[in-house]
Amino acid sequence: MGFFTDTSVCIGCKACEVACKEWNAVPEDGLEFTGMSYDNTQGLSADTWRHVAFIEQNKPMGHAETGAGHGDGTDLRWLMASDVCKHCTHAACLDVCPTGSLFRTEFGTVVVQEDICNGCGYCIPACPYGVIDQRKGDGRAWKCTMCYDRLGAGQEPACAKACPTDSIQYGPLEELRERAALRVEQLHDIGVADARLYGHDPQDGVGGDGAFFLLLDEPEVYGLPPDPVVTTRDLPAMWKHAGLAAATLLGGLAAVFAVHGPRGGAR
Repeated sequence: MGFFTDTSVCIGCKACEVACKEWNAVPEDGLEFTGMSYDNTQGLSADTWRHVAFIEQNKPMGHAETGAGHGDGTDLRWLMASDVCKHCTHAACLDVCPTGSLFRTEFGTVVVQEDICNGCGYCIPACPYGVIDQRKGDGRAWKCTMCYDRLGAGQEPACAKACPTDSIQYGPLEELRERAALRVEQLHDIGVADARLYGHDPQDGVGGDGAFFLLLDEPEVYGLPPDPVVTTRDLPAMWKHAGLAAATLLGGLAAVFAVHGPRGGAR
């Protein structure tokens, strides 16, 4: 199961943020304006599991998806997008967690068990999207659970339930991917050439995301990495090389010991 977020119909209402906080009892996070937009939560954190980005752009006239004109040959448009944990198929946070606090659910999602988390913080640099965060005054890691308790009761996540435009859609991933591909075709047909999917490909560097997006510009514009790769990808090879180096070192020491004896004298 997973999320498909169609940013082309997001209106920036932040109903998803509010619903997420209310259902999961996520603490208030300061509500500080950045001074650059109407965004008052700034990014995903331990206290913001859904974050609606407001991105103001000036585009040349003639784009089908643009908004109000400036009168100077450019159009102003808002790109609004509700970001969330990606619930990666190959999740590095799972690989590095020493306590088993992070686990894969029967729905394919990734959840943190706060009563098992020891606050080591290994999962934070491991996440290629910078999603997981430690809560101040608490020390444990927190992130979106895709409302695991609601899923177990046959309900959709709170954010998807609250979204008034169906920008956030929940369901079986294969079904969502088919729906998303059709939506991109529709947008291309009406002249929105920049529409593209992000995180939908099972062959990408994280094996496909359990929460993927339809974007109207490059991923970097939304603060997303253009080509995310699971950060633990090279760990097996690294351990293999370390093991070979250790074996070589021990072999060398054994050879020295065999030649010189335990007291350094030649036999």
